[in-house]
Amino acid sequence: MTARSKPILTSLILSLFLAGSVAGDEPPERSRRAPIWSQSVIWYQIFVERFRNGDPTNDPRLRDGEGAWPHLKPVGWRPTRWQQDWYELEDWARPDQDFYKTVYMRRYGGDLQGVSDQLEYLRDLGVTAIYLNPVNDAPSLHKYDARHYRHIDRNFGPDPEGDERLMQLEDPADPKTWQWSSADLLFLEVIDKAHKLGMRLIVDYSWNHTGTTFWAWQNLVQEQQASAYRDWYEVSVFDDPQTSENEFAYRGWHGVPDLPQFKRHQRDDGQMDLHPDVKQHVYAVTRRWLDPNADGDPSDGVDGFRLDVAAELPLAFWNDYRGFVKNINSEAILLGEIWWDKWPVRLADPAPWLQGDVFDSVMDYRGYVASRGLFANAIPRETPSSYVKLLAEQRQAIPPATQRALMCLVSGHDSPRSLTSIYNPGLYKYRTDPRSDRQYRVDRPDSVARQKLRMILLRQFTGIGSPHIYYGDEVGMWGADDPDNRKPMLWADLDYDNEQMDPFGRPRSNDSVQPDLQLLDEYRRLIKLRRGNLDLFVEGDEQIVEANDDKEWLVLARNGQRRRAVIIYNLGNRKRIYRLHGSRQARDPLTDAQFKAAPHVNWLEIPVVGGSGRVLISEFD
Repeated sequence: MTARSKPILTSLILSLFLAGSVAGDEPPERSRRAPIWSQSVIWYQIFVERFRNGDPTNDPRLRDGEGAWPHLKPVGWRPTRWQQDWYELEDWARPDQDFYKTVYMRRYGGDLQGVSDQLEYLRDLGVTAIYLNPVNDAPSLHKYDARHYRHIDRNFGPDPEGDERLMQLEDPADPKTWQWSSADLLFLEVIDKAHKLGMRLIVDYSWNHTGTTFWAWQNLVQEQQASAYRDWYEVSVFDDPQTSENEFAYRGWHGVPDLPQFKRHQRDDGQMDLHPDVKQHVYAVTRRWLDPNADGDPSDGVDGFRLDVAAELPLAFWNDYRGFVKNINSEAILLGEIWWDKWPVRLADPAPWLQGDVFDSVMDYRGYVASRGLFANAIPRETPSSYVKLLAEQRQAIPPATQRALMCLVSGHDSPRSLTSIYNPGLYKYRTDPRSDRQYRVDRPDSVARQKLRMILLRQFTGIGSPHIYYGDEVGMWGADDPDNRKPMLWADLDYDNEQMDPFGRPRSNDSVQPDLQLLDEYRRLIKLRRGNLDLFVEGDEQIVEANDDKEWLVLARNGQRRRAVIIYNLGNRKRIYRLHGSRQARDPLTDAQFKAAPHVNWLEIPVVGGSGRVLISEFD
């Protein structure tokens, strides 16, 4: 910052930078940096089966779920009514009486038509990038147990039976025989519509494992050692046909038998990798969605991939995969799931994966846990000074452009929803459901939790990294860890039953279930704030103005080339005045109120409500 661009807000109590100078850094070569677009987006994550039922004619049948846990075949099964009390058992589930078993049999009929119908809603909210949980054909509700990588799930498109027949006519191992199913074609329409509305779209894949209905696994189970796919999976013992018992044994992901894991192979250079034939199949599927018409122009394809359990696959595989993807679309994002180092006490450091040779971004779980500890007083608790120190440590080894591309989330499909996570301030992801902790609260979070969430959201939308919204968080959905975090989306045009049931018959409140329109407006304001000030909240560096544990102030600044935003957090429980030095005038964009000091003073008195934050933007001299 030159002398001529000296800011009006000059007095800094601390000079610690969270990320160094982010604004003017020289980008590395194109193939090694995070895509430019990924550094300024607002992400929205969609669990398709629970987002919107746009076409009831394609709703799942019982046989569509064969092969998925818990492998039940209840009499009278049918899709669950969208507006039903979450913990109420269906008629077909009551004979079993185990909510946390039968709930995994539920299907609500969410589909791609429902996504397509609501793209304008997302555009109007301010979303600029969509992340879809897996949409590959699979029997489960979550789709991480692929039946076919190459096709979109049959129940997400308009003709499930026709798509099933089409798949049976193909040779899954030969891409030249692959055709486009009705669900595939609808997916391409969704991509095209999203692009025309100014939104990117990425899709989730797990290249680590499949489901037991996957075509290669089915052949392996039947043919055993004679199967052409015997080296694809981690089989420890094949069945001996000379004996009466079945000795067949294999490794499932994390010991889950429904998710057989691909075998690791040692290459000639000594590195571990997947089997060459597995890689070629993965590559064929990847190419199919990156450039659907194979004309060399990837604009009609997905904009990248979120990559499940990424830390568990060999590094050599990811190095090769990156090169393959970037050769098709250099601006496609590769976003890895790098989560735990030691559950539940230590999150993994993603820096080794973010040096330009593996992934472009990761889901920033560490940032949320730190914010939860400070703003929600959750375990592990943070003070203003420990918070800024922790963030500096987390980011010091991550390149600045990559910091801007981090997917900054507050909840997702594998963790409690943000409101419930704040409402239950225990250790993150440890005993976060009523099965493991009968004291865990599943009712509607109170106003205190909502106020704490607003501080976390202010931090999320004004901090470094791309903000992420898990479907429904913007309208106040609540829920414990999986499966309670996967309730059907709340829509204003639907009337929902009150939530008054409890999975274990505990007494609870009778909670109204409807969209929180005030919270929705808060999201809209924050998105508008961020998108309207990209020079500050995307390109600007981040500075600590004050981190005062005794007075419970955290004050941060985002510095652009000509402007500065100051974000003031009052962590106390009463309204107080913060004296911001070096200011003659500034604007608060959240309320559009004007603050002016007398000409002869060089400070500004700013009232900040307890447990909340304020944003002021000023021009440099």
